[in-house]
Amino acid sequence: MMRTFLLFLILTSWLPAQTTADGFALPQPGKVFVFPRDHGSHPEFRTEWWYVTGHLDGKDGRRFGFQVTFFRQARREGGSLLHLHLAHAALLDAKTGRFVHGERLNREGWDARASETTLDVRNGNWSLRMDEATQHLHISATVKGEALMQLELEPVKTLVVFGKDGVSRKGVPASAASHYLTWPRLKTSGSVKLGAQELSVSGEAWMDHEFSSSQLEEGQVGWDWAALQLRDGREIMVYRMRRKDGTLDAASTLAVIDRDGQVRHLASDAFAWEVLGTWKSPRNGAEYPNHIRVRFENEALELRPLALDQEQDGGITQLPYWEGACDVLDAKGQSAGRAFLELAGYAGDLTRHLAPTGK
Repeated sequence: MMRTFLLFLILTSWLPAQTTADGFALPQPGKVFVFPRDHGSHPEFRTEWWYVTGHLDGKDGRRFGFQVTFFRQARREGGSLLHLHLAHAALLDAKTGRFVHGERLNREGWDARASETTLDVRNGNWSLRMDEATQHLHISATVKGEALMQLELEPVKTLVVFGKDGVSRKGVPASAASHYLTWPRLKTSGSVKLGAQELSVSGEAWMDHEFSSSQLEEGQVGWDWAALQLRDGREIMVYRMRRKDGTLDAASTLAVIDRDGQVRHLASDAFAWEVLGTWKSPRNGAEYPNHIRVRFENEALELRPLALDQEQDGGITQLPYWEGACDVLDAKGQSAGRAFLELAGYAGDLTRHLAPTGK
C-alpha cells in the first residue's frame, strides 16, 4: 500500500502516456513479470518499496509484531538522477506493550543500494535479501540499539499480483497506479533481541513489493490498509483511499486470496469498514481508528490491536502514521487469524504532499 514514503513523491501532471512528464515509467497493463529480476529494483519508476510485516512467537509464550520496510525514490536534480533510500523498522512486545521503531535515510551509494537483478536491498546495516537457491528471504535490522531482528522467511504460498491485468489502481487517472506484488504468507523463524534478552522466534510474515511513478491523485487525504492472514488458509488485503470531502475513493478495493493462491477483487461498494474504537496519540493529538471490523460477502472480521500505541511518530519524514499488529476475530468473537493495519493521514493534512506539481 501507500506508505509514509509518499512524503518524498514529486507528483507530476497525469498524462495518457507510458511515462510521466519528466520521463519516469508508468505501470502498463499486461506486464510480464520475470523473476528474480522483478524482485529487484526498477529505477525507471520514480518510487518503490519492499514492505514486510509479521507476527512472531517465542518459546516462552511471548509474542511480537514486526515491520521492516525499504523505500527507493528517484529525483532529477540539475540533469542528474538521484536515488534516495528510506527504511523503517519496528518491533512490538505484545506482553509489555513496548514498541521500538526507527528509520534511516541515505543517498544511493556506499550506505544504501538496491540490486536491479534480484531481491537485495540495504540501508546501513539493515538488509533484506533473497537466497536464489532456496528462495528464502533474510532480514537483519537493529533498531536504535534497543532491538535486533535476524529473520529467515520462506514463501509457503505463491506470489500474487494485485489489480487488473497487472495494474493496481489507486485513483481515476491512469497514472494513479502501481505494479503490486505480494507474498501473502511466509513461514518465519530466527531471533529477536529487545533490551538484554534474545529469544528464538517463529511465526508468519507478509511482504509487499510495489513500484510506480505517481500513485495518488489530488483530493486524496489519507488511506487505511490491512493485510489479514486467516487460520483457514486464506488471506485478505484491503485498502481504502480517503478523500477530502469525507468520501471513499472508488479505486478502493478488497482482495481475497483463496487457499490455492487465486485472487478475487471486490469493488469499493462490496465491502464495509466499521470503526469499533479509536486511540488518541499523546504526542500529536491524532485520533486513529485502530479497532475496526471489515464486512464483505457473508463475513465479518474484527481487527483488534495488540497494543494501542503502535504509532511511528514522524522522525525524518515529519509524517506520523499508525502501523500495528492486530488479532483477527470472527463474528462469534473467536480467533480467526492475525493481521497488520496501517492508518495514514490522521496526523496532519497530506494534501500538500499529494497535489500534482504546478497546481
